[in-house]
Amino acid sequence: MDNTMTKEVITEAGTMKRDHYAMVINGERVESSAKESFKTFNPAKGETLATIAKATQEDAEKAVQAARQAFDHGKWRKYPVGKRARVLNNIASIMRERFKELVEMEVLNSGKSVGAAQAQINQSIEDFEFYAGAIVGHRGTVNNMPNGFFNYTHKEPVGVCAQIIPWNYPMMMAAWKIAPAIAAGCSVIIKPASLTPITAILLNEICQEAGVPEGVVNTVPGSGRVIGDYLVEHKDINKVAFTGSTPTGKDIMGKASDSLKRLTLELGGKSPNIIFDDADIEAAVAGSLFGIYFNTGQSCEARSRMFVHESIYDEFMEKFIEKTEKLQLGDPFDKGTHLGSIISREQLEIIDSYVQSAKEAGATIETGGKEKTIEGFENGHWYEPTVITNVTPDMKAVQEEIFGPVVVVEKFTEEKDVIKRANDTEYGLGSAVWTTNQATATRVAHQIEAGIVMVNCPFSAFPGTPFGGYKQSGFGRELCVETLDLYMEDKSVLSYYGPKPINPFGV
Repeated sequence: MDNTMTKEVITEAGTMKRDHYAMVINGERVESSAKESFKTFNPAKGETLATIAKATQEDAEKAVQAARQAFDHGKWRKYPVGKRARVLNNIASIMRERFKELVEMEVLNSGKSVGAAQAQINQSIEDFEFYAGAIVGHRGTVNNMPNGFFNYTHKEPVGVCAQIIPWNYPMMMAAWKIAPAIAAGCSVIIKPASLTPITAILLNEICQEAGVPEGVVNTVPGSGRVIGDYLVEHKDINKVAFTGSTPTGKDIMGKASDSLKRLTLELGGKSPNIIFDDADIEAAVAGSLFGIYFNTGQSCEARSRMFVHESIYDEFMEKFIEKTEKLQLGDPFDKGTHLGSIISREQLEIIDSYVQSAKEAGATIETGGKEKTIEGFENGHWYEPTVITNVTPDMKAVQEEIFGPVVVVEKFTEEKDVIKRANDTEYGLGSAVWTTNQATATRVAHQIEAGIVMVNCPFSAFPGTPFGGYKQSGFGRELCVETLDLYMEDKSVLSYYGPKPINPFGV
């Protein structure tokens, strides 16, 4: 790959950073056909981080044709699964060697804390290792048939996939999508979020270095409305995988319907977090704190609606608010920092508008509720971790996804009632239950309308665990063995081996 168009500098952490990042198409760094670029920022400081080549429809077409050529006439899909698995493991090895660089670039481009970035890069590495193992054992079936007939299913890659990545987990979401797609033998075009494109570009380059053939992975940063729509509607795209907002997901679903493209949609959330009266309060406080404030609350499965049993409400809330106020905001590279910055000024203003609307509707801001200035990061985008009580179900802050460090809290008395209230939302992605009674945990978990239920646990996913939603949180499951089937077709092969020819018409 040609480096002549960029300058590289040594950062404070000792890794290399470019001042410009090109697209990756057919294994090469490519500049915009319109010679255009856009700026990407460090949101913690509000400063330009680098410029990015801005893809045009012409560039997107080049990427589609490169992926199509690689799929139709290339060797990747024809590799034995063991050989594809070795390449995926090579990707993981290179990522581990460049771990420090990837973490640093994720922090610089997203503003998240270094602890969060380290966890997410680690999981990204494990995703490739997981699918390297999963694809080797992923096979078709032999089915019971009448005497003289033999039937088996053969799994084939679905084709060329457009994968549209959000800004909140740039590297991890890219890994969630690229790893199963290429393990299955597909070719992909990645459209990273314009706010956070850098690590997706780096991951594409790592794929090339690890032995993924040219054209199998391509990255085209640019406008969602221009590049995203072009890919979704393109006749040579067989599948679209999207993570992002529910309105955008609906728009993609409509545009993809003309050609009946395969779809995976992981969309918004407004996840309930239920704390029963017999819960371990210390564990529930700590887990609930992580559940809403991890990644600065910018998570689709953030547990942003908290239901606390009335008999423990006062004790729980006193501890929860006290710990919320101890959370540290500041230098994302400081290991003591819990919450990084908000991704942009626009998103900060959206978060604050929800908080103010709740306040105007009669809710109580127990702590937080305003923008914060951080010494040394005065031009960055920072918002205090916020707890809102005395809310009603009709409030915008209760019903709509805020996507920031804001939790709304309600009391409850009866199990039946809290399940009804937990399900009273158009979303159904994550949920959490805190109780020491296993019967309660199982009973409630089976009644919550969500794709993920966390019982006495703050974590929502590990490689191998299905991740996806009910209702308007989308459909399809990522991060698990079953994800491979979303990138494959099942072909049924039916044979006859009887001693006499078959003559159904008898003529």
